[in-house]
Amino acid sequence: MPIEISETGDAFSGLTTAEAERRLREFGPNAVVEEHIHPLQRVMRHFWAPVPWMLEATIVLQIAIGQRVTALLIALLLIMNVVLGVNQESRADAALALLKRRLALKSRVKRDGAWIEAFAADLVPGDTVQISLGEVVPADVTVIAGSLLVDQSMLTGESGPVETDAGKTSYAGGLVRRGEAIAKVIATGTRTYFGHTAELVRVAHVESAEQKAVLAVVRNLTVLNFAIVVGIVAYALSIEVNVREIAMLVLTAMLSAVPVALAATFTLAAALGARTLALKGVLLTRLSALHEAATIDVLCCDKTGTLTLNELSVAAIRPVKAGCAAVDVIGFAALASSADGHDPIDAAIRKMLAANKTAGRAPLAAAHFQPFDPATKMAEATAVDNGHEIRVVKGAPAVVAALAPLNGEASAELDALTHAGYRTLAVAAGPAGALDLIGFIAFGDPPRPDSAQLLNELRTLGVLPVMVSGDSPATAATVAHAIGLDGPICPPGQIPERVGPNDFAVYAGVLPEQKFKLVKAFQREGHAVGMCGDGANDAPALRQAQLGIAVSTATDVAKAAAGVVLTKPGLGEIVACISEGRSAFQRVLTYTLMILVNKSVTLIVLGVGLIVTGHAVLTPFLQALAMLTNDFVTMSRAADRAHPSPYPNAWRVRNLTLGAIPLGGFRLLYLVAILSLSWYVLHLSPGQMQTLTFVMLGFAGQGNVYVLRERGRLWSSRPAPIMLLASLCDVAVMAMLAAGGIFMAALPLSIIAMLIGTTLVFTLAMDSIKLAVFRRLRID
Repeated sequence: MPIEISETGDAFSGLTTAEAERRLREFGPNAVVEEHIHPLQRVMRHFWAPVPWMLEATIVLQIAIGQRVTALLIALLLIMNVVLGVNQESRADAALALLKRRLALKSRVKRDGAWIEAFAADLVPGDTVQISLGEVVPADVTVIAGSLLVDQSMLTGESGPVETDAGKTSYAGGLVRRGEAIAKVIATGTRTYFGHTAELVRVAHVESAEQKAVLAVVRNLTVLNFAIVVGIVAYALSIEVNVREIAMLVLTAMLSAVPVALAATFTLAAALGARTLALKGVLLTRLSALHEAATIDVLCCDKTGTLTLNELSVAAIRPVKAGCAAVDVIGFAALASSADGHDPIDAAIRKMLAANKTAGRAPLAAAHFQPFDPATKMAEATAVDNGHEIRVVKGAPAVVAALAPLNGEASAELDALTHAGYRTLAVAAGPAGALDLIGFIAFGDPPRPDSAQLLNELRTLGVLPVMVSGDSPATAATVAHAIGLDGPICPPGQIPERVGPNDFAVYAGVLPEQKFKLVKAFQREGHAVGMCGDGANDAPALRQAQLGIAVSTATDVAKAAAGVVLTKPGLGEIVACISEGRSAFQRVLTYTLMILVNKSVTLIVLGVGLIVTGHAVLTPFLQALAMLTNDFVTMSRAADRAHPSPYPNAWRVRNLTLGAIPLGGFRLLYLVAILSLSWYVLHLSPGQMQTLTFVMLGFAGQGNVYVLRERGRLWSSRPAPIMLLASLCDVAVMAMLAAGGIFMAALPLSIIAMLIGTTLVFTLAMDSIKLAVFRRLRID
C-alpha cells in the first residue's frame, strides 16, 4: 500500500539529498529482500532427513564395533543419495533474484532542484521522477504532469495498455509504450504492487505430495520395524546370544529396514521423465514438479498471455454509415493512426488494413496527422478525397459522439460491444464542420488457437479447468465463452474464504494476492492445484500451486516461480506433462509398494531365522551388499514402461500399507518355508544359511518387481530392455558370488537352481494374489 509521506519542498522541486537519505533509512531500499543460503548449507540439508538419519546411525554403530568396511559401504550409499538430492535442488529463490534485477534500474530523479540519474534502488517515497517512452516504471508513482500509455498486463492481467495521466497511478515494473511524464513516488520496495507480489512469492509454499508420501512410508516402516527389532532382541537375549552377535543382528535389521534408494528412485524417475519432456519443449525447473503433475485435479489458467495471445488486435468492426463497409472503417481509422508501431492500438489497425488492402476504396494519404492526445482522448488527421479536404477522427466514443452524434442504431452497436468487454473506438470522417460517424472498431486479446482443445483434453484427463484473470468480468466472460469455458462467473471483489473449483468457471478482476489465496482455498478443499500463467502477477500463485506452469511467452519472474516452463508456443504440451507425470507416478508407486512389501518381511525373516537356527541368518555386510545388488538395481524400474492412468493420481499410503500386508504375508510364508527346508532337511551350515538368505531375498525381490510393475497380469506388458538387463545381471552376480563363495560361504549350484525354480512358482502365485488385493484397495 502507498505510504503516507510528509512534504519537504513542492512536487516539482523534488527532495533534498539529506531528506532522501533520511527516507531511505526509514523506508529501506527500493528492492526486494532476498534470503541467501550458503551452498554448504544447501548440501547439509540433504543429510538431515529421516532416511539419512537411519543410515547415519547405522554408520556410527558399524564403526563402534569395528566394521569399518561395512560402514564405508553404507557411507557410499548415503553419499549417492545426497548427490542425487543436490542435483534436484530447486530454483525456489530464483524468482526473487529476478524480481530484484527488475528493480535494479536507473531513473531520472530530481534532487536539490536538479535532475540527476540515480539507481532505482535509491528512490524513496516523495521523490520526483521523469519517465519516458520505452522505460520501466521504477516504483509505484502518481503522475503529476504529462501522460503515459503503460503496459501493465504482466502485473495486473489487463488485456491492454492503460492511459495514465495527471492524478493517476502507475505500478513499478510497467513498460511505457507512449508518452512522457513527471511523477511522484508513492511506494517503494516490497510496499509496491510489484514488490508485494515478490513478497507473496517468498512466503508461498506447499508441501509436495512426494515429500508427504516419502515421510509417510518412512514413518510406517519405522514404527513397524522398531517393534520387530525389539522382539528380535528380546528373543536373542532369552536364548543367551552374546552381546556382539546381538549388535550385529541389530545393525543388519537397521540396514534391512532403511529404504535407502526410495528418494533416489523418485529423483531418477523424474529425471528420466524430464529428459523426455525436454525433447517436447517442456523444461522442469524442479524435478518434483513431474510427480506433482500426476496428482493435479484442478488447473487454474490465467487469461491474458496464457489462454490468449496477449496481443491487442481488432476483434470486431461495426460500420454504421450507409454505404460504408468494414474495410472503409479500417481505412479511415488508419489515416488517424501512427505508423511507428509504438502504439498497440494503431499497430492493430494498420495490421488489419494490410490484411484487407485489396478490398474497399482506394487508400487515402494523410496530409496532416495529430497523434493521440490523452487530454482530448482522440487522434485525428486530414486528407484529400476527390479534391475535397476531409477531417478524420478516431477516439473514445463519447468524445467522437460530440463531433458526430450517434443515432439509435449506433448506440445499440456500441452498447453491445461494451457489454462484451471489448475496448471500443469510434471513427468519424467528413468536412471539418460536418463529421459523420463511420463506425466502431472493437479491440480484444484473441484466444490462442489451441486453448479450446486444451480445455477439452484436460476434462478428458479428469482435470477441471478454471479461468483466473485480472481483467474485467465482461472481457473474461467473452474469452471464456470463445474457448468453451461456460459456467458461472465469480463477482469481482473479495473471493469467498471457502470456495471450490466447481463453484465458478471464471474468476475475474482478481489481484495477485487473490490468485494466491484462491489456489490456497482450493488446496484447503483437498484439491491438488495446477496454475498456468505468464506474468509477474501470476508468480505467487505459480509458486503456491502444486504444479506451476509458465507458458513460452512468460516473464522471467513467472518462469522462475513455476515448476514447469513451456519453451514452444501453445498449450498442448501441458497435457504431455500431465501424462508423463502419471507414467512416472506409476513407476515410483511400484517401487514404494515393493519397499513396503520387502522391508518388514526381511526383518521378520531375520527373527524367524534366529528362532530356527539359533544364529543370525544375515550379516550387516551381506545386507549392505544386498542393497547394492537389489535395492539400487530395482531402481531400473524408474526407466521401465508405464501406462498413465486416465484420471489424477493420489498417494494413498494407507491403502498401500494395507495392500502390503497380504502380499508381504505370502512372501513371508515362502521365505520361511525355504529357510526351514534348508535347515531341517538340507542341513546347511550357519554360514551357508546366511548365503542362502542373501540369495533367496534377492531372487524373491526381483520376482516382486515384475509382479508389482503391472496392475494387471505381470505379462500384460513387456518390460523395458534396461530393466530386464539389470535383473539378469543382478541374478547372475548373486548366483556367482554364492556359488564361488565370494564374501560368503559357498552354496551348491543345485540349491541355487532350486531357488530360481521356486522363485518362478512364487512369482506366478503372488501375481494372482496381487490382482485381488489391488482390486479391493483400488491401487492403480
